[in-house]
Amino acid sequence: MQEFLEYVVKGLVQNPGGVTVTPVERAGATVYELRLEPSDVGKIIGRQGATINAIRSLLQAGAAKKGVRCSVEIVEDKSAS
Repeated sequence: MQEFLEYVVKGLVQNPGGVTVTPVERAGATVYELRLEPSDVGKIIGRQGATINAIRSLLQAGAAKKGVRCSVEIVEDKSAS
């Protein structure tokens, strides 16, 4: 699932080298923490969250086929100001 998420996100952003996906286990589910360049955050969220919601739907559909639970969170590092 992580490779799929990286592939999709890197295809949408201007700076694919700045994309990192970190899996974190929380309450029996895997949460993929997505870190990217501040200028690319808007591209991933999309208009009214349409793009990130589509990515989440695809990820959840793939995870359901494997019998696992997962979600995506965009993490903004405030220390990188």
